[in-house]
Amino acid sequence: MKVATYNVNSIRARKELVFMWLKRSPVEVLCLQEIKTENHNFPSLDFATLGYKCFVHGQKTYNGVAICSKFELKDLFKGIDNPKFDKESRVIGGRFEEVWLINAYFPHGEERGKEKFYYKLEFYQAFYEFLNKNYKPTDKIILVGDMNVALEDIDVYDPEILRDTIGTMPEERQALRRILEWGFVDSFRFLYPNKVQFTWWDYIGGAVWKNEGMRIDYVLITKPLLENLKDVFVDTWPRKRKEPKPSDHAPVIGVFQL
Repeated sequence: MKVATYNVNSIRARKELVFMWLKRSPVEVLCLQEIKTENHNFPSLDFATLGYKCFVHGQKTYNGVAICSKFELKDLFKGIDNPKFDKESRVIGGRFEEVWLINAYFPHGEERGKEKFYYKLEFYQAFYEFLNKNYKPTDKIILVGDMNVALEDIDVYDPEILRDTIGTMPEERQALRRILEWGFVDSFRFLYPNKVQFTWWDYIGGAVWKNEGMRIDYVLITKPLLENLKDVFVDTWPRKRKEPKPSDHAPVIGVFQL
């Protein structure tokens, strides 16, 4: 079973590319972030032609998440039960038998001291409280998404140039570490402790061809799923297309024996 997470940076702009990729590299579950469209404009019927049923938590122009699955998703939920943060469509999830799947788009943030810097940290805290309220570390949970934090220096192309910039600030890294300490494992780093691999490259300056990127998209799993984990990899094929124009992210795929 392949579970992919992919920040598409607008599903309407990226639909053709996403379908090209799915036909080339099929997955059973596709979690999308930044779909940037309302539910009624999401191409659910197009996904249905490939055998997917889509669960959408959309929003006009910004944010938005969706899960397109070839398996039935039960106990669907949207948001994290927090009125401040649920004004934006950032979290969607549900259950495949005994395995919970959570798809999240964490805030991008801003330079230290600015409003969106604090908003990002507060969202992480609210998400931590959501986990504490609804789950236990002994539950089988797959948490995927764009977390907008490069956890370690190995996760950025130049730690000195990017030090203390958005996504690498110690406060942000600690916020993500706290999620891991709650009971998650960074599955890619678990399998590949020393591998340099990015998931996001700026559009500017041909960054993807120079491999000047950051690893900010994750497949996190609770420890009971470690025995089911077979592989995690980044597929750069969609990011390296010139036409149709790609997202600035590449999909990350977790492979499980479930």
